[in-house]
Amino acid sequence: MNIKLLLSFSALLIFITMACSPKIVEKPTVEEKPKEVTPPVVDEKLSKCVKFFEAPNPDEAETAHVLYRDLLKKKNYEEALPLWEKAYEMAPAADGKRDYHFLDGIKIYKHYYGQTTDAAKKKEYAAKIMELYDEATKCYPDNAMIYTGLKGFNMYYTFGGETSKVDAYNTFKKVIDSEGKKSSDFILNPFSSLLRERFNNKEISVEEAKKYVGKVMEAINYGMKNAKTAKEKDRWEIVNGYAPALFEGFEAEKDFYDCNYYVDKYMPDFEAAPTDCDVIDLVYSRLRWGGCTDGNPSIAKVKSARDTHCKEDIGPGPTTSDLRKGIDAIREGRYDEGIGYIEKAIPQMSDPNKQAKYTLLIAKVYYSHKKNFSKARQWANKAADMRSGWGDPYMLIGRMYASSGPLCGPGRGFDSQRVIWPAMDMWQKAKSVDPNTASEANKFINQYRQYLPTVEDIFQRGLKEGQTYKVPCWINRTTKVRAIKG
Repeated sequence: MNIKLLLSFSALLIFITMACSPKIVEKPTVEEKPKEVTPPVVDEKLSKCVKFFEAPNPDEAETAHVLYRDLLKKKNYEEALPLWEKAYEMAPAADGKRDYHFLDGIKIYKHYYGQTTDAAKKKEYAAKIMELYDEATKCYPDNAMIYTGLKGFNMYYTFGGETSKVDAYNTFKKVIDSEGKKSSDFILNPFSSLLRERFNNKEISVEEAKKYVGKVMEAINYGMKNAKTAKEKDRWEIVNGYAPALFEGFEAEKDFYDCNYYVDKYMPDFEAAPTDCDVIDLVYSRLRWGGCTDGNPSIAKVKSARDTHCKEDIGPGPTTSDLRKGIDAIREGRYDEGIGYIEKAIPQMSDPNKQAKYTLLIAKVYYSHKKNFSKARQWANKAADMRSGWGDPYMLIGRMYASSGPLCGPGRGFDSQRVIWPAMDMWQKAKSVDPNTASEANKFINQYRQYLPTVEDIFQRGLKEGQTYKVPCWINRTTKVRAIKG
């Protein structure tokens, strides 16, 4: 055999042998770490309370949820209740993103509350609803103040017989303390009403009342400025038409508001009628009552107009007379003192018309300055009795009634609108006894006619036009039902 061929064959044999031998893999010098397993992602936004997927039997919980919600849409509360109870017990937070079980439960118990006349049952249902609001707050804390506000709202409007006004007031206060200027519009009117009532009853201090009047006004200003949709704007208009008017009653409290408040509120009236003595006297007196001093430019301006246009002739007698002292005291904002002097002066007058004039002045002070409508009406009626054929006292009483919407209702709606009925009665009476008041009386009647309740409003309350009706609140007068035409 050829030696070269032999060598080539040997080399090929060695190569094949090496290729077919098992490979030896070297171990790493450093031990490799196993790959870490990523834990499942937990949605941090889900409620911390038990959810469907955490229930002992998720399918059963979700089935109960779907079935009761379908029954609720059909208003079948009787069949919905046991299924809601099962869903709520098994998974109170539902899917962890929606508060269905709390709000639906409240809806169901409200239905039962409205259906029963049993006092014990009513109390039980109200307590359950309050509990659901509290539980919703725990399970969905981001919405805590909404639930708390709704709780207070229902305490005030729905469950007044089962909850106290003090509890409702404190519930609203908690929301306002937390939310400040961003407080929801729906809590501000009932809170404002309770605030005024509790202050009048001497249940809260001047300091507390001032603090929360400021917070409510801040929230109204913020809400009016930032409302986007027509619906939001309308809701804030309702609040703005109620709370500030209600808070005018605090003007009767000395030093409740400062000089700037009175300047901002009353100087526009003066600027609109700078020669009208009634306006001048009112504005000057309010500024003085608010603590505005002689150095204040607004005081100087109004005083100059008074000296120029309003030199009242009160008849013969020294300037130290009771009448003179009374008028000066009222102009300077010392109302109680002024009323006292004029009360002493009236019996000394020989002219019945003059007696009537200053009796009506006392009525105006009680109405415009002291915000005591009952006392104002009492003195206005006295003035009318002193002088026959005089319509001014009735005109004043009509204005008191018409301005009582925020005192006797929510500012809008039937409860506030019905005060217009007795107001119109007074204006009609004024022009019937005194033709000199006819023009002004007709102006007020036409102005307020647009605010009468609608035919639907009175029909829903079982009323009809022309029917006798007694308006409650401080008015407490019998009148006739009227509705807006067209």
